[in-house]
Amino acid sequence: MYAARVRASLRGWGGVGAMAVLCALALAFVLLLPCTQQPPPPGPERTGQAVASGMQARAGDCKDSEAQNQTLSPSGADGPTIDAIKARTGAKRKLIVGVDQNSYHWGYRNPNTQGTELEGFDIDLVHRIAQDILGDPDAVQFKAIPTSQRISAIQDGRVDMVVRTMTITCDRLSQVAFSAPYFKTGQQVLAPKSSSITGYNGTLAHKRICTAAGSTAYTKLDADRKDGTLPSSTDISTTVPNQLDCLVRLQLGEVDAVVTDGALAASQAAQDPTVELKGGAFTTEYYGVAMKKDASDLVRRVNRVLVGYRAGGWQASYDRWLSATLGKDSSASKPPAPQYLRTN
Repeated sequence: MYAARVRASLRGWGGVGAMAVLCALALAFVLLLPCTQQPPPPGPERTGQAVASGMQARAGDCKDSEAQNQTLSPSGADGPTIDAIKARTGAKRKLIVGVDQNSYHWGYRNPNTQGTELEGFDIDLVHRIAQDILGDPDAVQFKAIPTSQRISAIQDGRVDMVVRTMTITCDRLSQVAFSAPYFKTGQQVLAPKSSSITGYNGTLAHKRICTAAGSTAYTKLDADRKDGTLPSSTDISTTVPNQLDCLVRLQLGEVDAVVTDGALAASQAAQDPTVELKGGAFTTEYYGVAMKKDASDLVRRVNRVLVGYRAGGWQASYDRWLSATLGKDSSASKPPAPQYLRTN
């Protein structure tokens, strides 16, 4: 049975603003505290890239609709974070990256490949970053990270970065740093084809909804139920460590619908022909590569990698993994344009 097989496979797997430092003068000639990020580099690396005006926003000024612009301009310069990665020796000289291994076409351990290799859109990007930093696309140590542990894995130093369909939000920007966005999506409803649910609307009344713990989907559902946008009878108590667990719950009849990023929902629908997307996207969200807040050199380096990746590589990866489920000419079929903070 499909659900049993999925459950069996699962058992094996395991803003920004506050850091603009206040730069205040205590007395007339006291030290001026430097802002935490270095000025954007001059020269061709910035050519053709939009730059957001103003300094890095304080936490209270951040808006989720603009959170994707809260990142540093590209640079190829090494710094303490990159130096530490390059200083690893022998078999440990690898980029350590938190990923998913259960999201079909994103970060997925394919049982039909030799060695059950990790593959997908996020995995392609990881290999490109490793190639740039360490000169070897395979110099990567992948770590499977549940949705709810993405931020703690970065803060605890278990990984150098997380590339795991992670939406850039103001709340998360207060805890980690993000690259420029590399994908645009939005929340959608996934339910059985036979369901009376038609989308994110009143048809969710008295329905049981599954979301991943720590996800933007749950945050949205919770806020909307409190303000009356979502029917108060909607049951949102079912949360799971990994998004694919929601599909299993749906297949077992334990929930009536799943709410997640449309990009992930489309891939889940591709796995199970008995379910489908209900209604359109009701949010706009952007995925970014997440890193430690003080890893300015790594953030800038990843942003430079993304400049080249958008020009060559991104489209091929999209066409290979996502075009069949998201469309060749959809709003998701082109990389989002970046904007960078002006920090000088």
